[in-house]
Amino acid sequence: MNKKRAFDVTTLPGFTFIAILSFVLLYAPIATLVIYSFNGGNSVNQWGGFSLQWYVVAFNNQAVQDATVRSLIIALWASVISTTVAMMAALGTTRRGRFKGQTAIYMIINQPLMVPEIVTAVALLIFFSSVKIATGYTGLGYLILAHSAFCVPFAYLPIKARLEGMDTSMETAAADLYATPWQTFRYVTLPLLLPGVIAGAMLAFIISLDNVIITEFVKSAGQDTLPTYMLGQLRRALTPEVNAISTALLALTVLILIAFVFLTKKRE
Repeated sequence: MNKKRAFDVTTLPGFTFIAILSFVLLYAPIATLVIYSFNGGNSVNQWGGFSLQWYVVAFNNQAVQDATVRSLIIALWASVISTTVAMMAALGTTRRGRFKGQTAIYMIINQPLMVPEIVTAVALLIFFSSVKIATGYTGLGYLILAHSAFCVPFAYLPIKARLEGMDTSMETAAADLYATPWQTFRYVTLPLLLPGVIAGAMLAFIISLDNVIITEFVKSAGQDTLPTYMLGQLRRALTPEVNAISTALLALTVLILIAFVFLTKKRE
């Protein structure tokens, strides 16, 4: 009896061509940006020779330095807060059997992934504007909370996946040895969960660092992050300095994502 062969999409006519074309359309603009970040001329689209001058200009630009520091502060706080909330949510939804309303809880946690980001940004703008009027506070706290709320589902997914792949027998053994719930979590669950927690925090950090829409809606005057600073530069005289900043941000993002892949990679 002949065995029925599984369907292989790679055998379809034109698959290779479409795949190559998709990669070219996706990465050719990024490659062009990286190449022109080393442009020695003043134009963003005319090659003037190889030079690192725009990296030096960007590094010495006080506005870029302030925006970079502000972006890192917001991203670090947002990753810590969102990862903490995501870890508690993951523990509450995976360390027990099915319960009434579980699907609704999943939907609420993952809501920022399903709703268009601009809708979330408008909602956060309305909410925090009311708080600003009531309190008079206009600091970075609003941006940190807004980014944290948006990053929760991104941190939740790798933590939940890690919990679902963990054997509960060690936790059960700890309970049998009269360990309290906190001791079980501190000495058994958390060390096993740590790779997922770190991966979730790294993913949340990247999402916060690269965010534009929510930042643009929620920020107050003088609170530009690096992405919103670059957006503002696009409305003015455009120089290869923007290419250099973009390339540096891209390199940082790629490095963190590579580390994320290694952390979440399933090991034998």
